[in-house]
This record gives sequence, structure tokens and C-alpha cells, in this order.
Amino acid sequence: MFRGANKLTLDVKGRLVMPTRYRERLQERCEGKLVVTVDKDQCLLIYPLPDWEEIERKLMRLPSMNPQSRRLQRLMVGHATDLELDGHGRLLLPPNLREFGLLTRDAMLIGQGLYFELWDEARWNERRDEWLAGDGGSTDLPTELETLSL
Repeated sequence: MFRGANKLTLDVKGRLVMPTRYRERLQERCEGKLVVTVDKDQCLLIYPLPDWEEIERKLMRLPSMNPQSRRLQRLMVGHATDLELDGHGRLLLPPNLREFGLLTRDAMLIGQGLYFELWDEARWNERRDEWLAGDGGSTDLPTELETLSL
């Protein structure tokens, strides 16, 4: 499981260094092979390859005549890009995906269990503060979460 918020710096070539605490797990899980794609919140999603392949299969089983399904397939599968950790634990993010995520130098890598979200640091801080203030949309819980105790 990937958890925690990690401040990262992208170099001038668009590379980020994966935090050391995740590297061994990524080597075991996927031999350093990852997939990055876009998210509707204007961040990037980074999946170990086997986990992405399962999600991709699910996405491609969605009904192709449904406009929302097609949009999701076009965005997530259409932008999916294979990446591999190099010998120094770095990932090279393609320019088009850095542009989509508004990524410049300072970034936040947010563990989300089986995958990571990669945010521009300023945008992450802004969105996080909105969510904490309750300004990030509806505060109504989905039915599935009404019985959750934390």
C-alpha cells in the first residue's frame, strides 16, 4: 500500500525521484514499470503496471456507446504512458503530461493505496485547504460511506 504525502522536486528534464520508501515495493510489484495518466482533478495518476492493466481492462469493458464511458476511456487510456524507474529511482514525465498537471518544479506525490496522485505543490495545497474547509463540493456522503467509522 502506498500512503503519505511526499514533497518532490522535478528537475529541468521533468524527472522526479521516487521516494526511497516506495522503491522496494515498486520493484517487487512491477519491476519498476509504471503507467502515468491524467485525472479529472488535473493531477496525474501513477500506477504500478499490473494494477493499471486491471483498471484498463475494466475501462475497456465499459459500454462504448455511452458518452461518459467513451470520455473516460479517451482520457485515461488515451493519455496512459508507460514509465520505468531508472537506476537512480527516477521517472521521466512526458512534457504533455507535465503540462496537463500544471507541473513545474515543486510537486506533491500523494499515496492512494494502490497508486499515487502527482500534483503541482501549490495546486495541491489550494485544493487540500478547500477540502478541509468544506468548500470542495458537496458534503453529503455517498450511501456506501454512511456506516464508515474512523
